[in-house]
Amino acid sequence: MRFIAAILVSAFACSPAFAQVATQGGMQNREIKALPAAELAGLLAGRGLGLAQAAELNHYPGPTHVLELRAELGLTEQQLAAAHASLARTVAEARVIGAQLVQKERELDAAFRDASITPAIVTRLTAEIAEVKGRLRAVHLLAHLDMRAMLTPQQIEAYDKLRGYADDAPAAHHGHAGTKPG
Repeated sequence: MRFIAAILVSAFACSPAFAQVATQGGMQNREIKALPAAELAGLLAGRGLGLAQAAELNHYPGPTHVLELRAELGLTEQQLAAAHASLARTVAEARVIGAQLVQKERELDAAFRDASITPAIVTRLTAEIAEVKGRLRAVHLLAHLDMRAMLTPQQIEAYDKLRGYADDAPAAHHGHAGTKPG
């Protein structure tokens, strides 16, 4: 019987649920419990935080990485200016929306902290958080559409290779500069 108990304890200790609980120590000291410091800083700085992976990993380059790879991609002066403008616009919009998201998370955290939380508050705030996150994600995804429209198929193919996720599809598969996604 002790052997079975030991096996069950070992199985539980290896489970994802136990691992999550075991790693939450110290999280109670965060400014906003649901947001790690790096994510909080990223939201306020307008960084992408992986929100545009659907675009990035499907041959829609992002402006930050396009600018980082400008020499390797052979960007023209016009493309360089367009990438800078897209990035500036994206960061400006994302900072505003990121601050809104942080405020909503702060409200949710405070309602739990001061025990004023109710089912209605949970429902309202989580819906508001989801709406703000959706707007933030759209801003980042739209920047990838900007880049796809201004790069050539060859530049997109080179970008994918340089970023380490190129596939064997021919450049024509990636569309043509200016082509709207279908």
